[in-house]
Amino acid sequence: MLYQMAAMSAEDGLVMQLHPGVLRNHSSEIYRLHGPDQGFDVPVGVEFTRSLRPILEALGLSRQFRCILFTTDETVYSRELAPLAGAYPSVRLGAPWWFLDSPEQMRRFRESAVETAGFYNTSGFVDDTRAFASISARHDLSRRIDAGYLAKLVAGGRLDMGKALDTMVDLAHRLALTAYAAPHC
Repeated sequence: MLYQMAAMSAEDGLVMQLHPGVLRNHSSEIYRLHGPDQGFDVPVGVEFTRSLRPILEALGLSRQFRCILFTTDETVYSRELAPLAGAYPSVRLGAPWWFLDSPEQMRRFRESAVETAGFYNTSGFVDDTRAFASISARHDLSRRIDAGYLAKLVAGGRLDMGKALDTMVDLAHRLALTAYAAPHC
């Protein structure tokens, strides 16, 4: 079914997003009292490399296909997702803080994924509007974490200031636009 959905995404030009790796509503009591999406989403291990191979063999090099991968299983970013995004032009990494607002996890994502995938194989910061009241705070935190990461690269002589400023605008705005744009034929 996932393979067919990927083929349909390539056909219609819509971006496919995958969000595995979370056991939703872990607490039955909280779910019973307050309903779904009240926290208690617990990360679980996920395997991408073998599981996505049939899709990426067929569509991974296609200009018609775009897939953004999200997960909260932070161990998989450096081991599987960053290499996949670095190799396949159709794959982008979604920032895990769409789900988690942990500054340390956000830093670890940049440290573990950017070296292999680069900045431009990520989707930038995107958000869901279910947490409408927190969107501005989440974007502010994302920008602060990204600015800190870029500052570290500049201070270490790995990136010049002009490129860091351009990259910051890309991370905060342009990457999301390009990640979700219709593919160019």
